[in-house]
Amino acid sequence: MRKVSAISRSAAIAIAVVVIVAVIAGVYITTQVPGIIGPRPTPTVKFYIKNPKVDELVEKGIRTIEPAKRKDIYYELQKIYYEDVPSVVLYQGLGRHYERTWVQGWYYNPIYPGLYFYVLSKTPDAKNPDTFIEATIGEPETLDPAWAYDTASAEIIFNIYDTLIFFDREHVDKFVPMISEKVPSVENGLVKDNGLTIIFPIRKGIKTHAGGEITPEDVEYSFERAMIQERDGGPVWMLLEPLLGVDSLSELGNLSVPADAEKIGKMIDDSVEVEGNNVIFHLAKPFPTTTFLQIWSQTWASIIDKECAVKAGAWPGNKDNWVEIFKKYHNPETPELQETDCGSGPFMLEKWEHGKQVSIVRFDDYFQGPAKLRRAIVKKVDEWSTRKLMFLRGDADVVWVPRMHIKELEGAEGIRVVKDLPTLTNTAIFFTFKIDPNSPYIGSGKLDGKGIPPNFFSDINARLAFAYSLDYEKLIKDALLGEGKHVPGPIVEGLPFFNPEQKVYKFDPEKAKEYFKKAWGGQVWEKGFYIEVLYNTGNVQRKTVAEMLKENIESLNPKFKVHVRAVEWPIYLKAMVKKQLPVFIIGWLADYPDPHNFVHPYMHSKGTFAAWQGYVTPT
Repeated sequence: MRKVSAISRSAAIAIAVVVIVAVIAGVYITTQVPGIIGPRPTPTVKFYIKNPKVDELVEKGIRTIEPAKRKDIYYELQKIYYEDVPSVVLYQGLGRHYERTWVQGWYYNPIYPGLYFYVLSKTPDAKNPDTFIEATIGEPETLDPAWAYDTASAEIIFNIYDTLIFFDREHVDKFVPMISEKVPSVENGLVKDNGLTIIFPIRKGIKTHAGGEITPEDVEYSFERAMIQERDGGPVWMLLEPLLGVDSLSELGNLSVPADAEKIGKMIDDSVEVEGNNVIFHLAKPFPTTTFLQIWSQTWASIIDKECAVKAGAWPGNKDNWVEIFKKYHNPETPELQETDCGSGPFMLEKWEHGKQVSIVRFDDYFQGPAKLRRAIVKKVDEWSTRKLMFLRGDADVVWVPRMHIKELEGAEGIRVVKDLPTLTNTAIFFTFKIDPNSPYIGSGKLDGKGIPPNFFSDINARLAFAYSLDYEKLIKDALLGEGKHVPGPIVEGLPFFNPEQKVYKFDPEKAKEYFKKAWGGQVWEKGFYIEVLYNTGNVQRKTVAEMLKENIESLNPKFKVHVRAVEWPIYLKAMVKKQLPVFIIGWLADYPDPHNFVHPYMHSKGTFAAWQGYVTPT
């Protein structure tokens, strides 16, 4: 979901959790902001470049318990990030929530990927009091919980599926039981063996949208199916890390080799077991229990109706030939539950009109009782002027407001604004070290003045030149209206082990020119280059970054050409995963409030962004 995750892992983190009420990074939001990936490291990305030194430090950080030692590790990682420039963090922003005054029940939790419609209602005097309309940008990529790793998808999944446990309102370190009858703890005997065994007693009688009832076997199936699917760039690494002790199944062996496949299949099978009415998870290595519960409270841990999923073409649950199972169901080209609702949540999928809206309708048999709203509609409205008009007329109850337009709503009647919401998010620009040679965004694909070669950014001088070409303070002032911070690296302020003394890159045209002259032995300066920088349609902040790069870089040398292009969010995501984007601008929304959740996607060779980049160090 950004996933947006929580905050707490030790007493120190728990304090941070209380202080941090995060929204969506660097943008004014009413809900989710499409384009923030919620943290979501990448398990089986193909042809990534192994980065042993950094990988070892990243993995050591999550397994180390002593705070002083963890601090040393994360300070070292922040130093490496600055020196190696695999990407540059642009800002960490504050957020806002905009709603009509007739909206009731909204509360803020930094983990939520969007609106949780179950708690919302409207006063009787509202326009369409039983229908809630949100106007935002972008649309979901999928409704498959094991596939989705973007906020737009997660918001819908968030409302049509349930998890074993859930966050207790605003709290990111407190939980309430959902499909599970209890929240596991050492005190109630459901966390055993020093945290290596975690037990969930399953609630009986929970009905699903497909007409069935949730059983312990459905719970086991949901997690095993997710691990088997483990698609490139997806969220399943967060399940694999505690259960199998790896970020990717490929670390355990070759899925096409029978002996390896059988071994890995057995590990998946043994990690989740049903015993009577209990579902038991067996962890591979020590893992913070609070972090485990935070992960298990989010969309990738949604419980699905097995019979419904199998009818839709998902893994049937057999375990007799693991080579064939992995061949057919591992890392599929498309989500098996793309538009299929196999959930038991408070709302059911009504209709997905691609490019227009997704509507969900109340599930009257919901185990906690029916929602107050009859229907919720998430509309894709890219143009701010249209969203604004809808909001002012009362045709939308909540809207996404770009920062530069907030003054247009000042003093407007019937509108409530919640300001200064701290975030556990950041936005950065990433350099792809090994661009797909067939990318349509690198011109000729050569260093001939008409394009760039696929390995253009493997030269650190090229990365440094781009880093010094951005005016970070101007970006924060103009695009964020000053409501943001220029942080030095992936670990955001508010997390443990954030280093406020770490150096940051600053706008310096002379240094940019110096490094452009050094890049590729002087050929870049002599021959020039052509590159395309994309952003997702409707995201004004990213458009601003792209246009700033164009203006500042082209001013250095008439042979430098930067073309800025807007594309739809699903297209942007696919091009990014396929390594077709020479640079990509994207945000990260915490999966859980620990620095590991930021350094892993940014720096580990199998982390979401680092894997898409093909990040390798030293250069």
